[in-house]
Amino acid sequence: MVKLDFWKMHGAGNDFVVLEPYPEPPADDAGWTRLAVEACDRHQGVGADGVIVVLPSDVADRRMRIINADGSEAEMCVNGIRCFVKYCLDRGLVDAPDGAMTVDTLSGIVATQATRGADGLVERVHLTLAPPDLDPASVGVQIEQGPPVTDLPISVSGNGVEESFPVTLVSMGNPHAVRFIDQAPADYPLLQAGPLVEHHPIFQNRTNYEVIRVQDRTHLDMRVWERGVGETQACGSGACAAVVAARLADAVDDAVDVTVPGGTLRIEWAGEGPISLTGPAAKVFEAVWER
Repeated sequence: MVKLDFWKMHGAGNDFVVLEPYPEPPADDAGWTRLAVEACDRHQGVGADGVIVVLPSDVADRRMRIINADGSEAEMCVNGIRCFVKYCLDRGLVDAPDGAMTVDTLSGIVATQATRGADGLVERVHLTLAPPDLDPASVGVQIEQGPPVTDLPISVSGNGVEESFPVTLVSMGNPHAVRFIDQAPADYPLLQAGPLVEHHPIFQNRTNYEVIRVQDRTHLDMRVWERGVGETQACGSGACAAVVAARLADAVDDAVDVTVPGGTLRIEWAGEGPISLTGPAAKVFEAVWER
């Protein structure tokens, strides 16, 4: 029997089960995989895009593991980090009266700054992320082409979709393939094309897939198919990758609002160096998981 207290949370609609694995965590990674698959099931479980595990860290305030809905572990998740920070600060796990907190992830340490509301609880979180990695090998693509790769040709066929198009490769600590489209993202057949791109053989570790439309130099619209999850309401690292791709194309300025189905994320990047994101974090409810 596994009994775990958890919070259901979301960052712009990207939702998670967030928990500390005490006193009785799953004994091994296979246990975490089973827990994530069962808990994330939207019909017979809690329903979520992933499970976030809060752990101690020797190098930061806390360490975060994120396990996708299919049981695979992700390197990091920007929307998840914001929820992670709110969980830690609102529960008093980290003493940070100024709202500053560091998070240890598989992609490295992320510095965050939380903004609290009148009730003292965290409402928004600003993250400073490592510079985007434009080496195609970092996205799991082995080609004889130096960075940046802004026009990698992709062809997909199946699920009623057959098309060829270029993508821009960006690693935000996790892999992204970004595609510019002229139509509204809501009209694009992402549910059909998304899994074909995620599992395209050119991506050795699969990939996240973003389709974006540039509204103007300060505004993008985006939908995302997340590796190991499917379509989500938002993807923070995907929004960062989208802005990087648009900045490389000289289509946007340094500060961009990215509108996703779940809300709007603010991304700032000057074309080099670290990239930052600001967005909301919300608690939906808390409960106990028993299995």
